[in-house]
Amino acid sequence: MEPLPDRPLTLDRIQAYVAEMEVERGFSDCTLVEQALKLAEETGEVCKAVRERASLGLDPTSTVGDLGQELADVLIYLASIANREGIDLSRALREKEAVNETRTWV
Repeated sequence: MEPLPDRPLTLDRIQAYVAEMEVERGFSDCTLVEQALKLAEETGEVCKAVRERASLGLDPTSTVGDLGQELADVLIYLASIANREGIDLSRALREKEAVNETRTWV
């Protein structure tokens, strides 16, 4: 598998990369439910990293990951879930924002 280029990536390219990566690393057989649960776990790790940055109390024996790397893990699982369901994240974002534009924000 070719490494990711050192330039901004589109959502389409991220989804394609995740699909290739999962095949290469043997994760392509993981179910939608497994990937959703892993996404939730990674989201918790993002929250833990944010707590540390905000100097909120953490278990002193707890391991806290780098916020950027935890966010990348969330993006990988998000793309993985979208791929399993045939969802184009770029299109989904545009469609959702079209709905959001009709809402009144307080």
